[in-house]
Amino acid sequence: MKSLFAIVVAAALVIPSLGAPAPSGTLEQIKSSGTVRIGYRQAEPPMSFDDENGTPVGYTIDLCARIVTAIKTELGLAEIEVAYVPVTASDRFQALIENKIDILCGSTTKTLSRARLVDFTQLTFATGASLMSLDAAPIANLADLQGKKVAVIKDTTTIEALRTALKDRLTEAEIVPVDTTDEGMRLLRDGEVAAFSADQVVLIGLVLMAKDREGFGVSPNFFSYEPFALAVRRNDADFRLLADSVLSHLYRTGQINEIYNKWFGIFAKKKPVMIEALYRLNATPE
Repeated sequence: MKSLFAIVVAAALVIPSLGAPAPSGTLEQIKSSGTVRIGYRQAEPPMSFDDENGTPVGYTIDLCARIVTAIKTELGLAEIEVAYVPVTASDRFQALIENKIDILCGSTTKTLSRARLVDFTQLTFATGASLMSLDAAPIANLADLQGKKVAVIKDTTTIEALRTALKDRLTEAEIVPVDTTDEGMRLLRDGEVAAFSADQVVLIGLVLMAKDREGFGVSPNFFSYEPFALAVRRNDADFRLLADSVLSHLYRTGQINEIYNKWFGIFAKKKPVMIEALYRLNATPE
């Protein structure tokens, strides 16, 4: 019995060492490497996109730049390298899980099902899914899609919301999944689909950036609610708290208004009531 007990105890001590070691916290990794890896979508204006020089820019890119500054202060680093890592709608959460990026900055909708995979910061924006169409053949609402085709990026909340909304409205339309906004815009230009569906703020950004912008129109109607947030790895409270602290500071001090006006001022001079409320509700005190 003593011999058997010794074997069991020895096995219990050995087994944990056979598994992969638990990854260190994000802040510890950044301090060790001297690099912050920011995952972003390359064509989701004005949230995150590559400008004409291939430089990542946008509303959430600016938010993440403030977070990088806070990381430098927290870790006592004089300099820190920022590595921008392009991700897609399909692989963005896996990039976090597999430790390929440290934070996801873009037009990412916070949902409870996604929270089983990653953690989210406080909300950064709120919008809704809508429709873009050609001015020559306008699509104002879902009913106008009857018997037509509509493109939408796969692995997004929009595609699921669109399926549900069409079913609820007894509208038969063919959903055409695409990989990128560029592909959706191309299908719309070529007349292969009657509309392209995405978050309204992204659709507006795409129109403003298009050389042939006069030929497109974006419906003012929403068929979903999309609360955006930054995503980080699960169970890393220290890093999430740092990101939340930066966002709350921006909201509390009103500095967020400068960032908002930079990217959305061209849409409307006055912020929507929903956005004002979002900033106030997430201005958590120190």
